[in-house]
Amino acid sequence: MPVEAHIKEHAAYFKRFDALWTPTILVLDLNGVERQRTEGYLPRTEFRAQLELGLARVDFMRKRWADAERRYAEIAEKHPDTKAAPEAIYWRGICQYKLTNDHYVLGEIPGQLSEKYGNSLQAIKASVWAE
Repeated sequence: MPVEAHIKEHAAYFKRFDALWTPTILVLDLNGVERQRTEGYLPRTEFRAQLELGLARVDFMRKRWADAERRYAEIAEKHPDTKAAPEAIYWRGICQYKLTNDHYVLGEIPGQLSEKYGNSLQAIKASVWAE
């Protein structure tokens, strides 16, 4: 459920969530726990992809591996030219591992990232799993 709070009208929100810059976009789970934070303005496509990463993270943290995997796959497919795409591919692979307990799944992630996202932080993280 989206909620917008203006800093001058709702200063308590900014203090509660330690928001130091605007806009600060938070994705919270059902218990009000922060699962994704984005600070500053983003182009529309990147903003949408970051929001979707937050929703996927909520599923991941609830151990809803199949739901999270589906969300991450959709992000990678719908937003391939965003900074969110390599992160989605990385976490999609981790969800697949969590679903199957097959460690070979992790070995596929570096290859999925290397061609298009080889310089991304996620490609570097996944490089330890390269076979």
